[in-house]
Amino acid sequence: MKGAAQLLQRLAWLLALAIPAQAALDESVIRAPVVLGVERAFIDVTVFKPAGRGPFPIVVLSHGSPRDAYERRREGRLRMVTQSEPFVAMGFAVLVPTRRGYGRSEGAWAEGYGSCANPDYYAAGLETARDLRAAVDAVRGEAWADASRIVLAGQSAGGFGSVAAASQDFTGLRGVINFAGGRGSQGDDDVCREARLIEAMERYGHAARVPELWIYSTNDRYFGPQLARRMHAAFVHSGGTAEFVQAPATGLDGHGYFARAVDHWSPRVADFLRRIGAAP
Repeated sequence: MKGAAQLLQRLAWLLALAIPAQAALDESVIRAPVVLGVERAFIDVTVFKPAGRGPFPIVVLSHGSPRDAYERRREGRLRMVTQSEPFVAMGFAVLVPTRRGYGRSEGAWAEGYGSCANPDYYAAGLETARDLRAAVDAVRGEAWADASRIVLAGQSAGGFGSVAAASQDFTGLRGVINFAGGRGSQGDDDVCREARLIEAMERYGHAARVPELWIYSTNDRYFGPQLARRMHAAFVHSGGTAEFVQAPATGLDGHGYFARAVDHWSPRVADFLRRIGAAP
């Protein structure tokens, strides 16, 4: 049974990444420096652009973090092609950073939250945010990039890091789309110290600066409906602005909704992007 559970976890991770063999998008790769004091670590950033010269508004798509540490490096540069396609079709340039400690990006894994008994989710989210900011900073001077219209969107740890990033000064940021954001999942419906995760969202909400859209599937086995709503309530109560959407069940584990239900979430996301003034 243990082997079967590990296989299901790996399949869920691969589905979340949604890396097809070929894609018709205009794709390039840049190396973005993440500054750590006097040191720098370069991370891979996949770039997808619409046809034309731009400038295009920017969406940063952020991947999750697999439960199995071995999987962080195994998949190489992350692309998230399926999730990127609707944003490119809307006229956005998409950045997909492979954060420190994942794929072939430099640097040690920086998003650890400590022990399950005493997790520091707040600090872990800010480390994810550091990499997202680095990806954007690397293209701010490009003629094709409209750095006055930036949206952060992410899945799981990437969604959590996007919420964290929006609690800091982020020039040009218009909004956040959080797909199933959270940290600390050890297994199905098993999160280390849920109260600490809620506290982190509360702290982010207190400093939040832009409107957000939070989408969680009804059958998410990482961060279930009750926990998702408690995180959202804490975020809003402390001052954050976020619309909560309870998405329908998707497959055996709705944590893969972002990758497997693109046709379902795209219209709602497009409407949100128009309302916050980020759409072309």
